[in-house]
Amino acid sequence: MAGSGIFSESVPLADLLVRSAHLHPERTALAFPGVRINYSELLDGATRTARALHALGVRRGDHVGVLMPNSPEFVESFFGAALLGAVIVPINARYRSAELGYVIDHARLRVVLITDRIAERTDFRRLLADALPSVNAADAPGGPFAEAPHLRHLVIVRGRGGGSFLGADEFASLATTVDPSVVAEARSRVRSRDVALLLYTSGTTAHPKGCLISHEAISRGSMGRMTENVPLGERNVFWCPSPMFHIACMQVLLASIGLGGTFVTDTHFRPDSAWQQIVEHDVTSLWPWFQAVMLGLEGAAGFDPAAIPDVHSFSLIGPPTFLRRIQALFPRAAHINGCGMSELSGYYAMSPLEDDQEARATTGGKPVSGVEVKIVDPETGEDVPRNALGEILIRGYLQMEGYYRDPERTTETIDADGWLHSGDLYRMDDAGHISYEGRLKDMLKVGGENVPAIEVESFLCTHPHIRIAEVVGIPDDLLDEVPVAFVEIEPGVSLDADEIIAWCRGRIASFKVPRAVHFKTAGEWPMSATKVNKVALRKEIAALMARTA
Repeated sequence: MAGSGIFSESVPLADLLVRSAHLHPERTALAFPGVRINYSELLDGATRTARALHALGVRRGDHVGVLMPNSPEFVESFFGAALLGAVIVPINARYRSAELGYVIDHARLRVVLITDRIAERTDFRRLLADALPSVNAADAPGGPFAEAPHLRHLVIVRGRGGGSFLGADEFASLATTVDPSVVAEARSRVRSRDVALLLYTSGTTAHPKGCLISHEAISRGSMGRMTENVPLGERNVFWCPSPMFHIACMQVLLASIGLGGTFVTDTHFRPDSAWQQIVEHDVTSLWPWFQAVMLGLEGAAGFDPAAIPDVHSFSLIGPPTFLRRIQALFPRAAHINGCGMSELSGYYAMSPLEDDQEARATTGGKPVSGVEVKIVDPETGEDVPRNALGEILIRGYLQMEGYYRDPERTTETIDADGWLHSGDLYRMDDAGHISYEGRLKDMLKVGGENVPAIEVESFLCTHPHIRIAEVVGIPDDLLDEVPVAFVEIEPGVSLDADEIIAWCRGRIASFKVPRAVHFKTAGEWPMSATKVNKVALRKEIAALMARTA
């Protein structure tokens, strides 16, 4: 019999909100500390934003930047642009002037929406003025701006205007000049294969790359993952502290909206406040994603898994020893492991519902419905045998349309047969589970031996007092390259580098043993949006070596 009870949810992005607002108008859609917004209110706010954007000249296909921390206005801006069929460009709130100026110009943004809700150490008005010096010269709202010739408007959706910035009151007044029927008509014309998002992702290149993501990829992907791989109930309350501009959080937010669930978050992750929210809203599904966040939550005042008995699932990646420990804290919840990237609209593989806890702790699951994967020798392109290491290639509806304004890199990444070359190293076991083994460029070459950094990191995390480990390579005259470790140890524990190195000897091959160990505390790790920034760690090592040379 064809089919397995899995149905595609391939709809224009804004339809997810419109449907839930009609079905569950009074249900809480978003919950921030001290703030609850129901679906009717959220749709009203998004529609006002869409009307005001239309008054500013935004039309289907125009690019609208959203530069904000997690906030109600982020979600209203996101869906407001989607209602018009505009392309949403979520901008990393951690960008500084050079990165921000590049993205605004490269993305050909017509409007940038910001808020005066100050994220941690970030004033967006000042940041934009630094990125676009011509902003300082204007005494009235509106462009053009010399550094970004396509940009026409800078809007503060929550806060006062002034100079080049249009304030919230003026923006709201513009909405009254556009009839709601105009927005409804614009929404009805959006196609599932239209581009919905332009997601900028950092990598090893000089500038962030812009991934063109269709409505089908992000709506069908977000809903499909959740309905296929997460044990849902009649009441679904999701907690995710990751930034909304990042695909990790975005896919959970959109699934929650599409399911008529409640999404619980904050402007930034604060462990004590987060735990209070989780208990207050009786969260059913936890999405901390990363080891550092989960460790922070464990350290929150009053943390006790027994206080949230309705949790049916949690999503977390990390070393198996760590994952087994968290599984033991939530024995009745399904642990969801997975593999993903921005170019694939988030997760392309997840733990199947039938997986046992050990498979969930040791693998990234299996490809989700509608997605093909294969693992190949990165040099020959030939398929490798099961359990052999190789580069994973992915193909399916989740895939980006390409990199914006970068046909050369698009061709390098997506081959003539439609396979996306991830640059990630994986193994596939006999049952079809895949396991991440690091980046191709995160593979150390130690005296001719291939050493995935993640292999050494996972081993280090089996030490009873090491919480987090990150490994990078440094040049070596004899072996070309050798591993160096950065670790965070348990609070109150006394442990030095020589002890860690001695512990490694005899347990792993000598060429995998770190030649040096550097210590980090929880607040010292250099972070990208969601994970430790290894580029910064390599720079740190290079600076240290230069000082001691």
